[in-house]
Amino acid sequence: MEIIVIGGGIGGLTTAALLTKDGYHVTILEASNEWGGSAGKFSRGKFLFPVGATMGMGFEEGGLHHRILKELGRSFPAIAMDEIMRIYQGSRVMPYYSDRNRHLSECATQFPDYTAKIVSFYKEVWKIGAEIRKLIEPLPVVPPVTLSEWKGLLLSLKPGTPLLMSYLRKTMGDLLMKHNLTEATDFKHFIDGQLIDSMQTTSENCSALMGSLALDIYHEGAYYTEGGLYRIAEILQQYIEENGGKTYRRKQVQTIRRENNRWVAIDQKGEQWKADHLVSNLPVQAFVPLLPEPLQKQLPPKLRTRSQLAQWGAFTMYLGLDEMVIPDYTALFSQVLSSDGDMTEGNHLFLSLSKSNDLNRAPAGFRTLTVSTHTALHHWDTKEKYDQYKEKLTEKMLTGIERVIPNLRSGIEIQVTGAPRAWERFTKRPKGMVGGFPQTNEYSLFNSLSHRTGLDGLWLCGDSVFPGAGTIGVSTSGYHVYRSILKDNKKTKLL
Repeated sequence: MEIIVIGGGIGGLTTAALLTKDGYHVTILEASNEWGGSAGKFSRGKFLFPVGATMGMGFEEGGLHHRILKELGRSFPAIAMDEIMRIYQGSRVMPYYSDRNRHLSECATQFPDYTAKIVSFYKEVWKIGAEIRKLIEPLPVVPPVTLSEWKGLLLSLKPGTPLLMSYLRKTMGDLLMKHNLTEATDFKHFIDGQLIDSMQTTSENCSALMGSLALDIYHEGAYYTEGGLYRIAEILQQYIEENGGKTYRRKQVQTIRRENNRWVAIDQKGEQWKADHLVSNLPVQAFVPLLPEPLQKQLPPKLRTRSQLAQWGAFTMYLGLDEMVIPDYTALFSQVLSSDGDMTEGNHLFLSLSKSNDLNRAPAGFRTLTVSTHTALHHWDTKEKYDQYKEKLTEKMLTGIERVIPNLRSGIEIQVTGAPRAWERFTKRPKGMVGGFPQTNEYSLFNSLSHRTGLDGLWLCGDSVFPGAGTIGVSTSGYHVYRSILKDNKKTKLL
């Protein structure tokens, strides 16, 4: 059986590697020059930069990446961090520790007027997170569409699962209110800083269930990866090639159509690729327009509607730095939060600094720094606005980074900025959209998009579908597609 996977991000590569393991003939088509999508890399001179400023999750024993790599007979050298990150918020500098008790002690130091309320808040959040982790251990499909998926979800239920039902329509803002933390503006601002990175929204609108899982999973394990998360993509791509699959870069699919009960993908040069199953690892905004109108009309209405929605963009800065300007004990991951409560447009920065002597990223004596902020795409929709806003936001971000590295500017060896059009050009994401849909109650869990398109043999994975963004999220969706194709093939053989 032949399978085409469009998009060589982590989600698509996960699907392709697992299907290759099971003996399927898999071809993966990637439009850009690099594997990994938003978790890819690029080089400038002697420096190598991860495309996104992201830390590693899911490498602990039983974590999703650990499970998938073990299933493939591969390993990945991720370094667990005791201090997950450091938060710079006004005059406050707050270490964020992996150990739960140590984190609570730090919160008591940083927010002494709300200690008891914060402890009760986290106890509830972590209890919710623990129950969700038990529930998702067998990776049930949400939203369930088929009888088999409903059965899998029901069989995954645990004794504590009913606890979660009361939170299904709640937000993280509701939980803060429940624990009388609404007026604790600095603590709420701190929580919003964690949620915007992982959930693409803040406490006011973030799903209580998804937000609790996000705040809980930090304490299950956060990792630094030598070189960057792109190495997961390279491991998966190499596995595919070594086990009989085919992988191609610079193959940008322009059209998907159905011929003689097979799927056909046509690239920018007119080359055709045919298969029994086709898996799209593209954002749904890029996927739906590839189909002819009659096939588009057969898609679920929710999928067609979501394909018209915009997501966040990212403005990213890549710096190669002389190590001499970096203060000792600077955290590898940091957040810089402004005091006005906004989490976009340079008011919230996420910094990812390479380890000293990580020679995969920089030569001895130098280090790389990737810094990102959320940005609304309407700021970049004309050339005049684009150029002016790029200059303004660059200066604002440099000032923010100086909160962490005061002598930053004197040590800059190279500086590259990535505005939304750069993201669009290099990752091929429409208008530079990144991060998937915000994990609000409107878009998450049972209201998220299924990996099923409603068309036989046509599947979705990536950050647009359940469970959303991040390497754990897209790998989960890739795993769902893999399992569904296996079940679909077994049914076909029985017939």
